[in-house]
Amino acid sequence: MKFYMHLLFVSEKAIRGLLLCLFLVSSPLYSADGHDHHLRGPTFSDPAIHAPVPEGWESKPVAHDKKEKNVDLVVALGQQSHPIFHKLIPEYANKNGLKIVVKHGTCGITAGRLLRKTVDIGAYCCPPGKNDRLPDLEFHSLGISAIALIIHPDNPLNDITTQQARDIFQGKIARWSEVNPDHPSNMKALIKPVGRLHCKIRPGHWRLMLKNDDEFSPRLFEVGVIPDMISQVGRNPSAIGWEVPLMTTHHQEKGLVKMLKIDGHDPTDLEYLKSGKYPLYRSYSLTTWKKDSKVNKQAIKLVRYLQAHIEKIHVGIAYVPPSELKKAGWKFLGDELISEPTKNK
Repeated sequence: MKFYMHLLFVSEKAIRGLLLCLFLVSSPLYSADGHDHHLRGPTFSDPAIHAPVPEGWESKPVAHDKKEKNVDLVVALGQQSHPIFHKLIPEYANKNGLKIVVKHGTCGITAGRLLRKTVDIGAYCCPPGKNDRLPDLEFHSLGISAIALIIHPDNPLNDITTQQARDIFQGKIARWSEVNPDHPSNMKALIKPVGRLHCKIRPGHWRLMLKNDDEFSPRLFEVGVIPDMISQVGRNPSAIGWEVPLMTTHHQEKGLVKMLKIDGHDPTDLEYLKSGKYPLYRSYSLTTWKKDSKVNKQAIKLVRYLQAHIEKIHVGIAYVPPSELKKAGWKFLGDELISEPTKNK
């Protein structure tokens, strides 16, 4: 009898151990790359949850601002999308006999214009948050791009681990000698972390490194726009920041920077990025309104044209386009990217 009771006790412990292992493997805090991601923020928002809007908002038509009342389409671009599309869209308009106004801004400015219903197409450089998911608004993915950790070209470091990066931006690692013992400035070289903590209410982007702004070191030097990020890192040999590869070259007149490998992988390695194992990336999308109208049909045609353009040039701008993401197992709802590959969760 004692033998059977002991066997039962052992079996019960084994079952509990197995269940614990299964929990850890399926937990969002664990990933296939072996990293503990408890500091990682959400990747995407739930597409089923929509933003609350004032009574009568849904029946309000899309209406351009007064100075744009005679144009066919108004497109709101951001810091990331403007360099790619600001010349292409006018060329498209000329070929198709349309009057299209292109506005420059940010994700936040785009969200405000969409809430006011003054634009036909809006661009996002982050996954939409809950408050971005307005009724009758559809998101169309343009793809993803790796977020590179960038340093001054004189810094001899070439590779960094995800954990080291998190420790630097949290303030747990304060000197370059803690990352690279051969740093020429040795113990005197204090790291200057630079961050652009935009779109705090949206998932993805920098929140994949540290989920909230209060996780960052008090020593973080904050900048508001991409050129300032490049400038700050490009003129300080002790600095480290982040930006996508395309923006480091687009703003190189502000300063030259060097992109680090993360965990041995280059941010321009699109095959690795596509696998879902690269830890930091941006996702890009354009919006259209669902309600059918002559204007909206033109908006959808333009979005399809811009998506096709990204598919053609994606290698040159270090994007993984929707067609490649789908092949790699990333999840879509309609035209919108909504989840990483299941195997990497």
